[in-house]
Amino acid sequence: MKEQPETLYIHGKDQHTEFYGSLSLPIYQTSTFSFPTAEDGERRFAGEDQGYIYSRLGNPTVQALEERIASAEGGEKGLAFASGMAATSAILTSLTKAGSHILCSNGIYGCTYGLLSLLKEKYNITHDFLDMRDAQEIADRIQPETSCIFIETPINPTMRIIDLKMIADLAHEYNLPVVVDNTFASPYLQQPLQHGCDVVVHSATKYLNGHGDVIGGVAVGKQSFMDEVAKTVRKDGGGTMAPFDAWLLLRGLKTLHVRMERHCYNAKRIAAQLKQHHRIREVFYPTDASHPDQSIAMKQMTEGGGVVTFTIEGSKKDAMSVMNHLNLVKIAVSLGDAETLIQHPATMTHSTIPPSEREKMGVNDSMVRLSVGLEAWEDVWKDLEQALNRL
Repeated sequence: MKEQPETLYIHGKDQHTEFYGSLSLPIYQTSTFSFPTAEDGERRFAGEDQGYIYSRLGNPTVQALEERIASAEGGEKGLAFASGMAATSAILTSLTKAGSHILCSNGIYGCTYGLLSLLKEKYNITHDFLDMRDAQEIADRIQPETSCIFIETPINPTMRIIDLKMIADLAHEYNLPVVVDNTFASPYLQQPLQHGCDVVVHSATKYLNGHGDVIGGVAVGKQSFMDEVAKTVRKDGGGTMAPFDAWLLLRGLKTLHVRMERHCYNAKRIAAQLKQHHRIREVFYPTDASHPDQSIAMKQMTEGGGVVTFTIEGSKKDAMSVMNHLNLVKIAVSLGDAETLIQHPATMTHSTIPPSEREKMGVNDSMVRLSVGLEAWEDVWKDLEQALNRL
């Protein structure tokens, strides 16, 4: 019998019974593992024995998380990394070589933009940004050197939505893998692999953990590809997750479904209130009737998520004034925490992107990104309202 997602988040596919009945998986806080004999060590290094060697190469606590996240995304194999950017870096460097080309969604996290710039500067791995809405335009931009398509959906911070199935169907006509940053949706709201995409990456720091106390990243894809990533880029690049961080993420995953339901419940209500305030110019929330991509969001997401982006009727100074007069809501650049967080993308998460590029992405100085937490939404709104009313 196939378990529902909520059950898999808590139990995974396999029931671990070898830990003296402990409901909490042990933390294998060790750097290395001893071998019964020298011959056993030889076989493990040769790949003939699947036993553990060294925690950078594999660790039981980390592996349990990898299995759990693979189940959550409906994929064959998961890998855990020291950060979301370590996961993204590992996947993109595995799929490219000097002279390769990457097609990207027009709107990505600032550090992903920085990574792409680094790859271009050092290895001539070029990239192009596209809206990813017109299949023919995408096909026209595919080059002989194109090695993959990388997208975010929902896009940070504009909350635009990309049709996953359309991208996957087109990409596979050209034998191109599709990599999706699924951080903003979480596997509870969206599963890109089920729409034909090839690899999913997450900043596990965000919704997967949900408590703001760990940095981590994960990636899920086909067994053969993820095995190759594990034994090359992750092993030699060294961006491995620590056992304690994996344990924290396993704990966070157990409540992913109930947290996401509350995040979405609160975010929808905050978005509705913001739309009615006279100092708000625009509100961006994927499942709202006014969102240009609502039909796509309704097709591939179960809910709109916990992030609401809006623009102030005013300037950068006005946007920052609102943020500075908040009390309950905290100014911080993460998302998915129990606490409601607010940040100014143009000067924070996307500050490394040149202004001209930010404008093309739809990120302007009056834009504010709100990660709606788990508090009573009425209290969050009261705080936002009093700050807005000071303008």
